[in-house]
Amino acid sequence: MEQKDPSLSRFPSPLISLAILTAVLVFIYVMKDGHRNEAATACASTRTVISRLEPLVHGEIAALALSRAPQPMPDLAFTGPDGKPVKLSDFRGRGLLLNLWATWCVPCRQEMPALDRLEARLGGPEFQVVAVNVDTARLDRPRAFLREIGVKSLAFYADNTANVFEVLKEDGKVLGLPTTILVDRNGCDIGTMAGPARWDSPDALALFSKEESAEAPQTKG
Repeated sequence: MEQKDPSLSRFPSPLISLAILTAVLVFIYVMKDGHRNEAATACASTRTVISRLEPLVHGEIAALALSRAPQPMPDLAFTGPDGKPVKLSDFRGRGLLLNLWATWCVPCRQEMPALDRLEARLGGPEFQVVAVNVDTARLDRPRAFLREIGVKSLAFYADNTANVFEVLKEDGKVLGLPTTILVDRNGCDIGTMAGPARWDSPDALALFSKEESAEAPQTKG
């Protein structure tokens, strides 16, 4: 009589293996679908804001790419003006112009005065320019540069590991510097600008004014 090799009993049958694999794939799909649904819910109002802003994307901000499927932004970590840790979620509740820049980036340097003027004009409880420096060497240069050009309104945010850049690159939002991302009060991305812009131009100011009114809570009379 043929003896069954007992070692074979340690391995699951093909049907059992298939069932396990199917269950794992279903679990992964459900989890991903759940995350997509959560993102869609969290950023539902952002779609309305984007539709209202679309007619204003021209002129000095014509290169702004509005998000077709707005998603919650990664909770980026960097340091604040006092050197203490800050997260993007700390700014929840206000609209943001998130800008990544470095001193070795000539276009970054050129647009910094416009960003400073924008913050001076519109910065407050409802809106803020958050310019994050990503220099990884000669860390005394960024602050010195801002002093040299007379920046007065921008707070100094930095990430000398450049991890912010890498996270956004993996998320498909950054290819180079400068990159600017508009973020709504719920922490969802409105649009991305690759390259510099005149952020204090009439075109940009009209966009921000419309964004603020579109995001403002509606009250019943």
